[in-house]
Amino acid sequence: MAQAVTDNRAMNRFELAVGTQTVFANYRRNGQTLVISYVEAPPSLRGTGAAGRLMEGVVATARTEGLKIVPLCSYAALWMRRNRQDDLLA
Repeated sequence: MAQAVTDNRAMNRFELAVGTQTVFANYRRNGQTLVISYVEAPPSLRGTGAAGRLMEGVVATARTEGLKIVPLCSYAALWMRRNRQDDLLA
């Protein structure tokens, strides 16, 4: 069963647990804007699609909460362009 992306508000990051490791996206909320400053995947998870699954959860959360996204992280920006999520860009 796939793990869900969780919002760890105490650490200001979205997290996706994959086995014993965690992929995460640091963020800050600014009104109705979600600023994604950094996406990190452990080296052993890079290239497995884990960061993409994390971004899918981030986008789903933004849609549910009516937020726009500012992807400062180059990975997040590239993922949003490749996955045609332009309507969520602030």
